[in-house]
Amino acid sequence: MARITSLAAAVGELVRDGDTLALEGFTHLIPVAAGQEIIRQRKRNLTLVRMTPDIVYDQLIGAGCARKLIFSWGGNPGVGSLHRFREAVQQAWPAALEIEEHSHAGMANRYVAGASGLPFAVLRGYVGTDLPTVTDTIKPIICPFTGEQLTAVPALNPDVTVIHAQRADRAGNVQLWGLLGVQKEAVLAARRSLVTVEEIVEELTPVPGAIVLPAWAVTTVAEVPGGAHPSYAQGYSERDNDYYAAWDTISRDRDSFTRWLDENVYTAITETV
Repeated sequence: MARITSLAAAVGELVRDGDTLALEGFTHLIPVAAGQEIIRQRKRNLTLVRMTPDIVYDQLIGAGCARKLIFSWGGNPGVGSLHRFREAVQQAWPAALEIEEHSHAGMANRYVAGASGLPFAVLRGYVGTDLPTVTDTIKPIICPFTGEQLTAVPALNPDVTVIHAQRADRAGNVQLWGLLGVQKEAVLAARRSLVTVEEIVEELTPVPGAIVLPAWAVTTVAEVPGGAHPSYAQGYSERDNDYYAAWDTISRDRDSFTRWLDENVYTAITETV
């Protein structure tokens, strides 16, 4: 059964310096509060993994938490670039950042392979592209049945996967619905997992299109209302478009970003038990 605890205690227990860490969510249910708690606890030398790193990864990178990013697209959705990410790559501030770039299909298949206990995934998507020339984890493979050239990518098995969901019951069964990405696969592929939820309820009731992650597949659950903000949680909150627009200005300048961290992350108080 998944253990229910506070966000601060869960991050302190599960996320360790040098870990490979995935914070997954697609447009909504992005675990922003958990990402900021990781910053607050000053975790270091993390390999960050995500299909679509957005502003919470910009914050993690700018705060000096990351040494490497494995991803398939990065940006401030609907606004533009991730300036802390860009400066880490181009100017090594606050630290040099190694990047490993894949396609969306490649990343999704890597999670599926990890969740399935397989060493790698096979797909057609990279044939004819330049990505294999710049990414060492993309390799050609010949189908033993047809002779067709395909591409292999290694499984992704994060040390820790963090997601946000709408609710969990007191046994730790997690329910999420709406626009979903690879949250299920990322949790099942991980060695440890943390799910932040809008609320903990006595019983999960059916929701059309919902999926349930059983308690045995989840390490820890933390109740964090609004934990996806500024992204949204269907049925609970709406997307804060002004936040995304404001982030473009905040993140362009080192000093303004550092002030933002001091005022909005490092000084914030979270429960520790």
